[in-house]
Amino acid sequence: IDGGLFQKEVEQREVMGVPTVFVNGERFGQGRMELAEIVAKVDTGAASREAARISAKDAFDVLIVGGGPAGAAAAIYAARKGIRTGIAAERFGGQVLDTVDIENFISVSKTEGPQLAAAMERHVRDYEVDIMNLQTASKLIPAATEGGLIEVQTASGASLKAKTVILSTGARWRNMNVPGEDKYRTKGVTYCPHCDGPLFKGKNVAVIGGGNSGVEAAIDLAGIVRSVTLLEFASELKADAVLQKKLRSLPNVTVILNAQTTEVNGDGKKVTGLTYKDRTTEEVKTVALEGIFVQIGLLPNTDWLKGTVELTRFGEIVIDAKGHTSVPGVFGAGDCTNVPYKQIIIAAGAGSTAALSAFDHLIRH
Repeated sequence: IDGGLFQKEVEQREVMGVPTVFVNGERFGQGRMELAEIVAKVDTGAASREAARISAKDAFDVLIVGGGPAGAAAAIYAARKGIRTGIAAERFGGQVLDTVDIENFISVSKTEGPQLAAAMERHVRDYEVDIMNLQTASKLIPAATEGGLIEVQTASGASLKAKTVILSTGARWRNMNVPGEDKYRTKGVTYCPHCDGPLFKGKNVAVIGGGNSGVEAAIDLAGIVRSVTLLEFASELKADAVLQKKLRSLPNVTVILNAQTTEVNGDGKKVTGLTYKDRTTEEVKTVALEGIFVQIGLLPNTDWLKGTVELTRFGEIVIDAKGHTSVPGVFGAGDCTNVPYKQIIIAAGAGSTAALSAFDHLIRH
């Protein structure tokens, strides 16, 4: 149901996040779901059968955990060396799938996230790479002896072994961690303005965050919704000057600085507003609205690695110039690491570096 065209039906079905899947009129799932995820949810025994099948695989020379730009590049570079290569990914494409316009991937003037992700997967499948999708890594067990096998366990119960491992698990949207956020997630609280913006046509919404992502979201939404209130924790916006100039030229956008969001308000079914504290006066204020778009940065997907590899205080995997982590035979690449800039092209380059380093490790050990 296109929220921009069929607003009445969207309201009747209480669709506030895409995709929303119904089975026999009953809500089956909400939020980004790929076809494979839907099928797996219908077939309740699929996950355990797939886990058993994966666990029976022979050890890989290189096992890549994560299927975003870093993981895809690592797979291609590793496979071109003629070594046994596998990818275990929660969803192939990663965050690229949630990105709309991409205009800074060198040699491609303009593309969209899902198109780039599909192109990456096609390229990987040109080689003998074993792609294991819908697999969320849950534990890394380093090799017991030098030259031994490293083990990666998944949430589905699968166990994979490899001579080397490349960690390219990417990052996810940062949560506000305030009361009501989890309760109203996909019921007015959303993290993808491009995906869910049309569902809020003609309504009042807020954007949390004054960096490039937040300001770009506010600009995009301003052409769809009735009004946008942008709340920034700091005393000034962090976005590029050209974006700020565009933002302030829009008549239906209000910017509130020094605003600390403290609670998401709702009626039990959907968002009705938010509460924030003015950090200069300590005054608590409420804004009535129907949607909240959270754009406050990213968190690396590395919780499962705590106590195994060295992480920064921000949870990023510490790597050197060649992608080495603190664990022998384990390499890191992309947004989950401490590289200073989180960009698609940088992640792809880092994945290539990690694969070359993994191959170097194999021939030396």
